[in-house]
Amino acid sequence: MREGQILVADHQGVYVIKLVGDVRLTLCISFDAFIDRMFSDANFISVVFDLTAAEAIDSTTLGLMAKISLLAQERHGLVPTVVSNNPGIDRILQTMGFAEIFCIVKDGDTDVPEAEALCVDCADEGDVKARVLEAHRILVGLNAANRDAFKDLIATLEQDC
Repeated sequence: MREGQILVADHQGVYVIKLVGDVRLTLCISFDAFIDRMFSDANFISVVFDLTAAEAIDSTTLGLMAKISLLAQERHGLVPTVVSNNPGIDRILQTMGFAEIFCIVKDGDTDVPEAEALCVDCADEGDVKARVLEAHRILVGLNAANRDAFKDLIATLEQDC
């Protein structure tokens, strides 16, 4: 599996977030910081996730994706789009309840020639745990299966934080 990357670009307020390879929690600090920047952009119009080059996505990244969808709905009244053509990724999206909070399509024009790769930001362990905890709390709010799957992890992280 290729090392994960998150590429981001914006074109006149339309943000494209492309996940590439095996995307893991090592990118959670920079991804969360990007989310803050994206939603503070006065020109923000919409967001599209391109998962066509993703090989695997961990639950922390999925939780941050869900955070984006929930914030987009709350602040702008819009449902983000996810482009995915990988049956394994599609199964994960369905299991996590993403069909309820995203418009999921098989193909779309998500060319990102001016994309910027998010870096792995150095952060203290406590900050990373707090971000992981927040992401999983969002996921458990989506459905009962997620609550069952992540309740032990959340309990452990709550004790540590």
